[in-house]
This record gives sequence, structure tokens and C-alpha cells, in this order.
Amino acid sequence: MSLLHLILVAVIQGITEFLPVSSSGHLILLPGLTGMSDQGLAIDVAVHVGTLGAVILFFWSDVKLALSGLPRALAGKTDTPQARLALGLIIATIPTVIAGAILHLSGLSAALRSVAVIGWTMLGFGLLLYWMDQKGPQTKKADGWGPRDALIMGLWQVLALIPGTSRSGITITGARQLGYTREDGAKIAMLMSIPTILASGTLLSLDVIQKADAQLAKDGAIAALFAFLSALLALSLMMRLLRSVSFTPYVIYRVILGVILLVIAYG
Repeated sequence: MSLLHLILVAVIQGITEFLPVSSSGHLILLPGLTGMSDQGLAIDVAVHVGTLGAVILFFWSDVKLALSGLPRALAGKTDTPQARLALGLIIATIPTVIAGAILHLSGLSAALRSVAVIGWTMLGFGLLLYWMDQKGPQTKKADGWGPRDALIMGLWQVLALIPGTSRSGITITGARQLGYTREDGAKIAMLMSIPTILASGTLLSLDVIQKADAQLAKDGAIAALFAFLSALLALSLMMRLLRSVSFTPYVIYRVILGVILLVIAYG
């Protein structure tokens, strides 16, 4: 892969991973609409590693809390905020891991990688995000996140396995439906991304390890670095903007792109 191609893939992944506009949808569209070759699984893993590093760094204080509470959560004790946060992240991740493994092993995930599917999900789930964001109450805070809400948001997150849905977008939709504030709902959604990205990256790595070589490792390192930097910038801007701006700008982008994709798919 050329350096420009690597950087383009990494920046697209980094910016769109945490914004509610679907990173997988954009990466699938890149070769389809530009004629560039598909970046392949190895680069997919690399950019996921980069975005994982960005979200861990950005929310490091919360990550430390979850890690410190993990032993008690695994022991079935939820008597501390740290343990409750760790347990919530575990519960929220399980549905996606199970559904993702089924799609991957069955080969159904490849069947969903089409312009038409991405167009419909970009449009439909964008409008759903708008509805929940406008109608949902803003009464709950992140420190009140419990097992029930974690399971509900985890089930919402399963929908993100359909390309174009957006993992962050659908979990934020779920958070707003449950009554979390925009900023706290986004924060929970970002924390949920950590074990999810880790699980998906591990699964993809199993297909990549045997094919790795020195050049691929170099390309992966470059992609991971640029994904890390762009994801960190996107996270910072979004979390800052949410103090005063709704999710409507992202919805408008999704609707416009969704309509364009449907015209391409059916035109």
C-alpha cells in the first residue's frame, strides 16, 4: 500500500470510529467509490489498535477505575463504583461478542458489506439518533450506570455489526433513549468501545498473524499512529462540542450520505 493510502485509511478510521457516522461504513466505501484496493485485515487491525489507544488515553481516569474494580466484579462483588463500572462494561460487551462471532464464523458479515446496506443503515439509524436525541430526557448521569442499562445498551450495540450503523452512534442512541445526558451518554458509549474494539481486534488478529511480514508490520505501525492521532482529535472535539451542541450535525451528514449512497446503489 502507498503511504497516502495508509494515511487516508487511518485518518478515516480515526475520525469516524467515535463520531456517530460509522467507521466501518466509510472504510468499506473507500475502495468501492475511489477504486483503491481494499486495505485488508492487517490494516484493519492496526487502525483499531490506534483508535483503542486514543480512547484509553482520553478516558484514562475512568479506565483506571474500571481496571481497579475488575477483580471484585469478576468475583461477583459490586459494592464499589469501580466494580459496578467494570461489571457494566463486561455485561455490555457480551452480546456483541457473541453476535460478532456468529456473523464472522458464518460468513454473513461479508454479505452485509454493500453500498445499499450502508445507505439504508446510514439513513435509518441517523434518523433514529435524531429522534432519541430530541425526545429523550436528560436526567441520568454516567455514575448511575447499572447492569440493566448496561445490558440494554449492549443489545443496542449489537446493531453496529451491520455496516453503516455506527457503534458509537447506536450506543449513544440507546443511552439517550434511557435518559442519559448527551455528554454522559457519549462517555459511556466511548468506554463501551474499549472492550468491544479489543475483542474485535483480537478476532481479526487470528486471521492476520500467519500472513504478517516486515513490510506489513511497518505499514500497520504507520496506520496505527495516524489512526491514534486523528481519533484523539475527533474525541476531544466531539466531547467538547457536546456541552453546547446536539447530535443534529452528525445526523444531517448521515442523511445526506445515506441518500447519495442509495441513489448510487439503485440508480
